[in-house]
Amino acid sequence: MAVSKSVWKVLEPRNMELGPREGNKALTHWRYAKDGDGIVWLLLDRAGESANTLSEAVMSELDTVLAEVQSSGAKGLVIRSAKEGGFIAGADIRDFRDVRDAGEVEARMRRAHEIIDRLAGLPMPTVVVVHGHCLGGGLELALACKHRIAVSGASFGFPEILLGLHPGLGGTFRLPALIDPIEAMTMMLTGRTVHTKKAKALGLVDAVVEERHVKNAVRAAVAGEMKPSRPGLKGGVFGFGAARRMAAKRMRAEAEKKAPKKHYPAPYRLIGLWEEHGGDSRAMQKAEIRSFSELLASETAQNLMRVFFLREGLKRHGRGESGIRRVHVIGAGTMGGDIAAWCAARGFTVSLTDLDPKAIAGAVGRAAAFYDKGLHSTLDRRDALDRLMPDFEGDGIAKADLVIEAVAEKAEVKRKVFEAIAPRMKKDAILATNTSSIPLETLREGLPFPDWFLGLHFFNPVTRMELVEVVAHDQANEKALARARAFCGAISRLPAPVKSAPGFLVNRVLTPYLVEALTMFDEGVPKETIDKAAKDFGMPMGPIELADRVGLDICLEVARMLKERLNDPMPEVPDWLVKKVEAGETGRKAGKGLYAYDEKGRPKGEEVKVADGGEAPRADAEMADRLVLPMLNTLVRCLREGVVADEETVDEAMIFATGFAPFRGGPLHYARKRGVEEVVAALRQLEEKHGVRFAPDAGWDMLKA
Repeated sequence: MAVSKSVWKVLEPRNMELGPREGNKALTHWRYAKDGDGIVWLLLDRAGESANTLSEAVMSELDTVLAEVQSSGAKGLVIRSAKEGGFIAGADIRDFRDVRDAGEVEARMRRAHEIIDRLAGLPMPTVVVVHGHCLGGGLELALACKHRIAVSGASFGFPEILLGLHPGLGGTFRLPALIDPIEAMTMMLTGRTVHTKKAKALGLVDAVVEERHVKNAVRAAVAGEMKPSRPGLKGGVFGFGAARRMAAKRMRAEAEKKAPKKHYPAPYRLIGLWEEHGGDSRAMQKAEIRSFSELLASETAQNLMRVFFLREGLKRHGRGESGIRRVHVIGAGTMGGDIAAWCAARGFTVSLTDLDPKAIAGAVGRAAAFYDKGLHSTLDRRDALDRLMPDFEGDGIAKADLVIEAVAEKAEVKRKVFEAIAPRMKKDAILATNTSSIPLETLREGLPFPDWFLGLHFFNPVTRMELVEVVAHDQANEKALARARAFCGAISRLPAPVKSAPGFLVNRVLTPYLVEALTMFDEGVPKETIDKAAKDFGMPMGPIELADRVGLDICLEVARMLKERLNDPMPEVPDWLVKKVEAGETGRKAGKGLYAYDEKGRPKGEEVKVADGGEAPRADAEMADRLVLPMLNTLVRCLREGVVADEETVDEAMIFATGFAPFRGGPLHYARKRGVEEVVAALRQLEEKHGVRFAPDAGWDMLKA
C-alpha cells in the first residue's frame, strides 16, 4: 500500500494538467504562471476548503490577477481548478446568509459583475478547463470565457433555483446567448445538471477531452484552431418579443405545477427577465442584479439557504470510513429490492435474497429500468447490474459487512429471519432492520449480538428520498452506529440519528397528520379539499394522496401500533378504513384506495359531491392548521422525549423525508417564525373544538425558553 501511494505521489503532476510548475505567483486562493507558449495558467485552489466556491475574497483576488494578465502581454489565459474534486461549486452562500438588505446585496453584486465583465473583455483568447462539477457562479465565470473545454465526466448546472434564486452573475443573459434559449431556460428553471455529452451537443462546451489531452486542447483554442460554439436558429427566433411571450406562457404553466408562485417566486422572476429583456444583454444584466438581490434578501431564499445548511449538517453525520464493501439484502419487495439496486448503483457489491424467486427477478428488472434512466453510460449500467447479484440460497450473508432486513412489517416475521441468519454472519458485521415503526428493543430479543444490531430506515421511493433514519437503542455499539452513518454517506444518503421508539421520528409525526386527514374525510370534507389545504400550505402532496402512496395497509398497521404503544392522544381509526384494507383497496399499489388510479399510477380526478343546497368546505388556513399543527405538536413531544437530539435534526428529517414545505425552513423553524405562543394558542382553540388530541405538549415550554 505504501508503494502505491509513493507511485501516485510521483505521478501526481501528470494526473491533472496545471500548467507550469515553476515561477508561480501565489495569492491566498489563486496561483498563476506563464508557460513557454506565452499562455498564463490561472489556478483556483481556495485555501482551507475542500471545494472551490466564489467568496468575496476569491473574487477580489481574481480582479487583481486579471489586471496583471491584461498588461502582461500574454497570448492567452487558461483558468481551471487545482482541486481534484471539481471546478467551482458556485458562490459561497455563507457570505449571504441572514442578509436582509437588498440594497447591500445589489452593491456587492454590481462589484462582482464588474470583475466578470473584465474577464469577458480581455483582448486575448480565454479558455476555461472544467473537470468534475461546474455549478452556479462557477458556470457563470466559465461563460465569460471565449472557450470552454470539458474533461470527460464533467457536469454543468445552475442550482440557484433550489435556493429560491436565479443565476445572478451573468448567467441569465450569457447562457441564452450561447445555446438554444429554451434549453438555457430549462437548465436554469429546473436546476438539473448536464454532463459532458449533453453539454457538447448543446454547444455549452467547445470540446470534450481526456485529461492527457488538455494541454494540446488549450494550445488549439489559443491558436484559434478551436471553433467557439454559436447559437442556432432558435436564438434568432427568440430575439422577437412575440416568440418569447409565447414560450414564457408555457414556462409559467409548467413552473406552476411544481413550484407555486406564491411560495417560490424565483422561477417567475427569471421567466419575466427573459421575456422582457431577452436579446438585450445590457438591460438584462441590470435587471438580473436587481431581481437577484431582492430574491436573496427574501424570507423564501433565506429559508431555503437554511435548508441547504441543514443538508450539509446531515452530510457531516455521514463522513468517515464505514468499512463496508459487501451488502446483503433480505426481502426483494419494493423496499428491499430498491435498497439493493441503489447500493449497487453506488459501487457496493450487493446480494439479494427472498423466499420467492419471482420477487428477486422483479427487483432485478426494476433495477435495470432504474439504471437505464439514472446512470449516464452503458458501462456504468453494466457494472451496476454486475454488482447486483440474485442470491437464492442466501450465500451472501457469510461475506456481507452489512445485512439489511426488509421483510414484512411484523415483529415475529423479522425475528424468525434474524434467528436464521445470525449464525451465518461474520464477526463484526452489522445487522440492520428497515422497519418503519417497530421498536428495536422488541426486535433484538434473542439476538446473540444486539450491540451490532441497529435500524436503517429508508423511505419510499428509495431512489428519490434522501433521508435514512439511523436508529439506535440502548445496547447499540457506537462504532456500529458510526459505520452505519458513514455507509449512508457513501451511498449519497443523509443519515438522521434517532433513538428507538414506536414509529421513530418521521412515521410517528406523520401518523397524526394522516389520521387527522382521514378523520376530516370521515366528517364529510372532500378528499380533494383536504389535499388542497395541505398543498396550499406548501406540502408537496396532500395527506390523502400520501396515505395512498404509503399504502393504507401500512398506515393502518402503524396507527394501530402507535395507539397501542404510546400515550399520544389520537382519534380512532375509522371502520371504513379497516374494511378498505380488508377488501384489498390499499392505495396506489393496488390501483385503488382513497383515490382511484390510472395505469400510470396517477390519481383520477373525481367530481366533488355535496349535499343538496350545501356548499363544499373550502381549503383555508384553519383547515391547514388542523392538519399541520398535530405534526408540530408531535415533533415537540419527540424532542422532549429525546427521540432526537436537537431542533435541527427534527427539521432536517421532516424536510428530507416528507418534503415538508422547504420554503418555510423546517417545521420547528416555521413554529418559531410564526411564534411559539401563537402556535400554542391555535392548538388550544383546536382542542376546544375537536378534542384532547390537540392539547399542546409540555415540550412547547422548552421552545419558549
